[in-house]
Amino acid sequence: MKRFFQPVAKNVTATKKQAIESKELNDVTESAAAEVENGNEAKEPVRFLSWNANSFLLRLKNNRTEFVDLIRSFDPDVIAIQVRLPAAGRKGENKNQGIIKDDTSAAREEKQAVMRALSVSPLSDYQVWWSLAESKYAGTALLVKHFFKPVSVKFSLESGASRDTHEPDGRVILAEFKTFQLLVTYAPNNGWKEEETSFQRRRKWDKALRSFVSQGSKKPLIWCGDLNVSHQDIDVSHPDFFRTAKQKDYTPPNAEDVGQPGFTAAEKQRFSQILKDGGLVDSYRWLHKTEDFESGFTWSGNAVGKYRGKRMRIDYFLISEQLVGRLLHSDIRGSGIDHKGYCGSDHCPITLELSPATSTVPVHLPQNSVIDTDSITGIDVKEITPEGVCQ
Repeated sequence: MKRFFQPVAKNVTATKKQAIESKELNDVTESAAAEVENGNEAKEPVRFLSWNANSFLLRLKNNRTEFVDLIRSFDPDVIAIQVRLPAAGRKGENKNQGIIKDDTSAAREEKQAVMRALSVSPLSDYQVWWSLAESKYAGTALLVKHFFKPVSVKFSLESGASRDTHEPDGRVILAEFKTFQLLVTYAPNNGWKEEETSFQRRRKWDKALRSFVSQGSKKPLIWCGDLNVSHQDIDVSHPDFFRTAKQKDYTPPNAEDVGQPGFTAAEKQRFSQILKDGGLVDSYRWLHKTEDFESGFTWSGNAVGKYRGKRMRIDYFLISEQLVGRLLHSDIRGSGIDHKGYCGSDHCPITLELSPATSTVPVHLPQNSVIDTDSITGIDVKEITPEGVCQ
C-alpha cells in the first residue's frame, strides 16, 4: 500500500494519479495470468471471510482490534467487504470507481485513515481492489493475500465488459483464479413499495444474477456477500413477524411482495431459482441443517424498538455443487441479540474453508429444492415470473 503515501508533484493531475493506481492493480492480474499460462501458478485460496461492515472506515477506527483478532485467528486468504465504503470521485464528474475519493480535505483524511489501517499487519498482507459508489452508501472491496494472485478482476456481471466497467453503486467484484471464480456482491434491499428504486430495482438485480449464474462457466463459483434475502423460515428468528411486516398505510399490489424486505415470497422464490439454475449450494445450510437460535443469523436488529431480538440470515457463501466435496467449514462468527462478534456492525462476519483442490471426482448432489408454496399465504410461488409477478 506504499503507493498511496508517495508525494505527487503539483503538475500531476488527479486523472494521472488514478491511472497510475489502476495500472498497478492491472499489472498484478496480468502477471498472475502469465504465471498460469506458463504453469508457474501458486496455490489457490481456501479460506474466505465475508462481512457487511456497515462503514468500513468506522470499523477500522472503532472496532479494529476485534476485527484484526478475527483475521489473525482465522487467517483468511481472501476477505470480502461490503457496504458504506469510501466514496469514489466527485459527484457529477467522471470518476474511477476503483479509486477512493481524495478531491477534498475531508476525503483525503478519510482515505489516509483507511490506507494507514491497510498498511499495518495483518491487513498489509493483502492486495486490495475497490468497487465504490458516488457516496458512502454501498461499495465492495476485495482483499487477497499477496501470495494468491487472481488471474483477473472485474467489476461487472456483463459479458464482455472491460475491467474498468463497474456496476452502479459498486455492488460487484468478480475475481477469477486458476480453478474457480469468486463473486462478491452487495444486493440492493427490496424495499417496501412497487417503485423503481424498490421492488423493480431488486427484480432487475435478481434477473441479472440469474442470467449470470446460468451462463455455465468452466470454473466453479464461490459467491459471497450480503445477498439481502433469507431463503427459508429457518433463516429468520421470527418468521410470522417478518412475513407480515409492512409499512404503515401501504400494502403492495401483489401479495407475493408483502413482508419484510428480504423475506417476501417473491424474493425467496427468485433466490431458489438462482440456486437451481446456477447449480449452487448454500454452504452454511449444507453443514448446519437444524435451527440455531443463538448463532444461526448474520443480521441483528436495533437493540431498541420493535426489531430488538429480530434476526435474519442474509449473508452467504454459495458454492457450485462440484465444490461440496471440498467443503470443510462454513460458519457465522456472531451470536445473540447483543451483537457479540459483530465487530461494531449490524452484520457479523461469516467464513468459509475448503480443502485444497484435488483431481477427485465432484460430489453428485440432488437438485436444489425450490419453494413451491408460501406456508402462510398459500401463494403458488412457482407461478411467479422472473420479474416477480404472479402469472
